[in-house]
Amino acid sequence: MQFGIFSVSDITTDPTTGKTPTENDRIKAATAMALKAEEVGLDVFAIGEHHNPPFFSSSPTTTLAYIAAQTEKLILSTATTLITTNDPVKIAEDYAMLQHLSDGRMDLTLGRGNTGPVYPWFGYDIRDGISLAVDHYALLRELWDKEVVNWTGKHRSPLTGFTSTPAPLDGIAPFVWHGSIRSPQIAEQAAYYGDGFLHNNIFWNPEHTAQMIQLYRKRFAHYGHGEPEQAIVGLGGQAFMAETEAEAKKLFRPYFDKAPVYGNGPSLEDFSTLTPLTVGTPEMVIERTLGFQKWAGDYQRQMFLMDHAGLPLEMVLDQIEMLGKEVVPVLRQEFDRMRAPGVPDAPTHAARVEAKQAESTRAGEQQVRDDVDTGAAISRQNGE
Repeated sequence: MQFGIFSVSDITTDPTTGKTPTENDRIKAATAMALKAEEVGLDVFAIGEHHNPPFFSSSPTTTLAYIAAQTEKLILSTATTLITTNDPVKIAEDYAMLQHLSDGRMDLTLGRGNTGPVYPWFGYDIRDGISLAVDHYALLRELWDKEVVNWTGKHRSPLTGFTSTPAPLDGIAPFVWHGSIRSPQIAEQAAYYGDGFLHNNIFWNPEHTAQMIQLYRKRFAHYGHGEPEQAIVGLGGQAFMAETEAEAKKLFRPYFDKAPVYGNGPSLEDFSTLTPLTVGTPEMVIERTLGFQKWAGDYQRQMFLMDHAGLPLEMVLDQIEMLGKEVVPVLRQEFDRMRAPGVPDAPTHAARVEAKQAESTRAGEQQVRDDVDTGAAISRQNGE
């Protein structure tokens, strides 16, 4: 199982000091967070994609490539890549390039994006969001899976004899997670292709998230990719920790109350009850996160949002330290203990290359057996 952190890349005023970080501050903070994540033994760092204030991450591949050059083990991902407003050709090129530069230490999470004004900036209409996601991803798969692509779709100009460069590393396309909060069509898309499904459930109750995951698992099996329990599932989460629950709430409450997304809404206590947000001790985060398995089943990736709502970098780095040193080691041990036989590990490039080689070997051995059987049959026909 993989554990990591993600950032939505917001630029938010610190409500306790009145200081607003600059774009440069937040861009450099993303790198610092990723380096800290690797230092404390986390597996994944992911960053979102936005093209409007108050966010800074308009070019996640640039950021992730920069981080790749400074890390050795960390898997780099997105949260999310906009499959709707980006050209699939550019996605294919950019992320294959990142795959090469990182030696396969990357994957990506594709999503529709829910910021209405962004769509017309790129020549689209948010009302076409689902159709764009389906059409663009079908093309992206062809660009990564075929050397020469001829394509006619609904939302972009046709392609004739087109080859995307560079080709995926080792002939293995980057692993794709489909991220969705509320769209069953996206869960269906992930299931159809046998890809991963990541539900960023930080704003939703467990019942809703469980319903989406169950749909994905059922359809994954329907399309012949394996049993429902073998589907590849990821979850989001959010935590803020201190030595005591009271201290954690005292420190986090000002940030929660003024947060651009959920501020001025439910109380911290109500929101913590209704969603996976856990504000308390590391032990409370462990207990709450282990409980996800009861309604999500065995899953492969757990991501935590740690830097939202104006939290200063020093505080964020402290949170990552606690996550990596006090929380994740226990989660690894307990999730491994609870995991049922036959549940697949989280996908990595190395494991997928090994699986492809094994499949090729089996196919070769089968061809040899078929050739021997064919030769024997011909010999019998000729009376030899």
